[in-house]
Amino acid sequence: MVSEDPSTRGRPTFAVITTVANSPIPPTGKRNLRSRLSPSDLAFRGVAGAGGGLVLILEVLVGIFLAISAWPALHKAGWSFLTTETWNPQGGSFGIKAVVVGTTLIALVAVAVAVPLSLGTALYISEYAPKFLQRPMIAMIDLMAAVPSVVFGLWGSYLLQWRILPLSRWINDWFYWVPIFQVSGIQRDNPLASLDTYSASTFIAGIVVGLMITPIIGSIMREAFGQAPPGEREGAYALGSTRWGMIRTVVLPFGRGAMIGGTMLGLGRALGETMAVLLIISPVYAIQPHILQHGTSSVSTLIASQYAESNHFGISALMSAGLALFAITLLVNFIAAQIVARSRSGAMSEA
Repeated sequence: MVSEDPSTRGRPTFAVITTVANSPIPPTGKRNLRSRLSPSDLAFRGVAGAGGGLVLILEVLVGIFLAISAWPALHKAGWSFLTTETWNPQGGSFGIKAVVVGTTLIALVAVAVAVPLSLGTALYISEYAPKFLQRPMIAMIDLMAAVPSVVFGLWGSYLLQWRILPLSRWINDWFYWVPIFQVSGIQRDNPLASLDTYSASTFIAGIVVGLMITPIIGSIMREAFGQAPPGEREGAYALGSTRWGMIRTVVLPFGRGAMIGGTMLGLGRALGETMAVLLIISPVYAIQPHILQHGTSSVSTLIASQYAESNHFGISALMSAGLALFAITLLVNFIAAQIVARSRSGAMSEA
């Protein structure tokens, strides 16, 4: 209620009205921001969690099965299993030293072939290709990943190998001073020398496997390059950068983690390749450090070629080789996943 003062009659007056709110004081504790999930969300979460858990359970079961099956051979061989080159389980002398070296060399050649090809393909699709070509090119690359390995092996053995042998001889003629490019038992610069010395080699198998892992590495790189922040792209252009300058300063640094992680995932795939390598190489159970020379070996091809004619103990020895390959591949894939997850391209990009 406002009363009027007679002395202020005729003058403008101002009334102050005070309202006291009796509303309760909000609590100062933590607020519960969790939303109530709908039945469909709960069902999806359950299915996704069950799928992820099932994959982990299968991985553990595979490891346990390999360990149990390999125990008799590992118990007899001991630590010499890692240092022995020969493979003769019936004679009591067997090890994975030679086949691990061959597996590693084939995988490294494959990565050396696949990474430049994947990088160029991914950059062209994400940065240079017209819109109407992007989808067909992505579909073709994905289709290349779906081609069975035995088809790649037949193609490499009967078509590519005999056309790549002159390149192998040329590399030996000009880069013989590099130890891995040396070929023993052949005269350099001799056009009449037989090319059979260069056949069924680590180099040819690595090229075929490299073409097989190119879609895997290229897809990961392409996804990362496409997520590069638009603001940084536009900022590079605003500062006068060319397209290649923008790619070099924005896209490639952003996708560095995906490039490394994708390469290691491709390496894990190359380490376990079997049929394509088996159809190309000539198995030699000894360390073969010269990638251009005839003959090599790998863990997967050892298992595939020896399994049918092995006895119970021989199968246990093959299981031990499979356990070693399983551990190596699992380690490489784990490191690759960690690199991708910790990189900028593995996190959420800005809009």
